[in-house]
Amino acid sequence: MSTSTTNRQNAVAVGVAVTEDALTLDLADGRTISAPLAWYPRLLHGTARERNHFRILGGGEGIHWPDLDEDISVENILMGHPSGESQNSLAAWLAGRPVQ
Repeated sequence: MSTSTTNRQNAVAVGVAVTEDALTLDLADGRTISAPLAWYPRLLHGTARERNHFRILGGGEGIHWPDLDEDISVENILMGHPSGESQNSLAAWLAGRPVQ
């Protein structure tokens, strides 16, 4: 019996797209992975401009959104891990945002 494992060496982002519903990454090995935006509340509450202002970090190991103070690793998306931010932290961040 064989088991599938994640090849982390090639699991690096080369493209990022954020819609109103999903975060989608194109990986160097040809895969495209996607996660629901609801997993990442800061992205969910961000404007289209804020969501589209990002930097790929660490040779593709993660993505940083400076306007939203959000960092997401490719590994966490592959592992199916949503944001670990506490409700208190998110509430404080939302309270400090300008009214849209």
